[in-house]
Amino acid sequence: MADQYAHSGDDKRPTEIPAIRWEEPPEGPVLVLLDQTRLPAEEVELVCTDAPALVEAIRSLAVRGAPLLGIAGAYGVALAAVRGFDVDEAAAALAGARPTAVNLAVGVRRAQSAHEAALAKGGDERQAAAAALAAARQLHREDAEASGRMAEHGLALLDELLPGGGHRILTHCNTGSLVSGGEGTAFAVALAAHRTGRLRRLWVDETRPLLQGARLTAYEAARSGMAYTLLTDNAAGSLFAAGEVDAVLIGADRITADGSVANKVGSYPLAVLARYHHVPFIVVAPVTTVDLDTADGASVEVEQRPGHEVTEVTAPQVPVVGAEAGGGIPVAPLGTQAYNPAFDVTPAELVTAIVTEEGAVSPVTAEALAEMCARSRRVAAG
Repeated sequence: MADQYAHSGDDKRPTEIPAIRWEEPPEGPVLVLLDQTRLPAEEVELVCTDAPALVEAIRSLAVRGAPLLGIAGAYGVALAAVRGFDVDEAAAALAGARPTAVNLAVGVRRAQSAHEAALAKGGDERQAAAAALAAARQLHREDAEASGRMAEHGLALLDELLPGGGHRILTHCNTGSLVSGGEGTAFAVALAAHRTGRLRRLWVDETRPLLQGARLTAYEAARSGMAYTLLTDNAAGSLFAAGEVDAVLIGADRITADGSVANKVGSYPLAVLARYHHVPFIVVAPVTTVDLDTADGASVEVEQRPGHEVTEVTAPQVPVVGAEAGGGIPVAPLGTQAYNPAFDVTPAELVTAIVTEEGAVSPVTAEALAEMCARSRRVAAG
């Protein structure tokens, strides 16, 4: 089960606040998550002792973001194995918790495969569980390393496209250390620009309806001392029209074989705006987010979220008179139906470049993505 575990009021930098960690207290191994639904008001951690608790944490967005979901999925399989639960059942539940994010299934498969391989070699359940945990920890390390390389490649691309620095970058949703084993994906590039004096302004879309930009990206930007400004999603067009955006940087939850990008809903309109205003639209994601088994954007299963996320405003950490505990404040008439896709899909022709730990792909083509993935596999095979 998951419980409130700890509060921290320390003024730490984002990279010092682990979004996920494995712990082994006397009562047994647990997976500890920073509850992202409580940010920015509170830093509260959840303790998961089994896969169902982790599934619920994933669905409630207590843990979120493509790379981190992969790490969480792998640790979830290891948790089931170490605690003696049915590993295949846990793996199936975890992989299906958020269907659009390919990294989740990749992480689950990686730990599950390590568990199966250990058993196939004659190992016992304890050895198989240790193998699953080792696979999860290795994935965690690899993601942290990939984050650093993405930041380097992304900053080099920005300098190539926008020589002279002074970058004004628009971002959507949250792509920092809260979604990664390292400092993130798109946010890591902006952070690298900030650290080298090249960032003039980070424009932060609020990212309706759950405000991941307002609650999480602004939180990370503030703690990093970055110059940032928050805007409503529907103000982005006026910002482009005013000539205030030099580049758009977003992450991805799935990149299909043809280069289509599934990301937090609201990303596609930014790509259209960027194309019209001749602004680079750059996607930053690890190679594990590239799904060559999904042919194109039309083949992506887009998660539909509950309507109450749109028809209500929820602030669980702030007591509000007249609002139920854990519920929301209605902003639409009772019975209003809501369209609430979690993601949208941007076609490859609107993407200037896809940046991974292996470098940048531009122009974005099926052939270039396939070659990058093949190169990554060759490097991994060593």
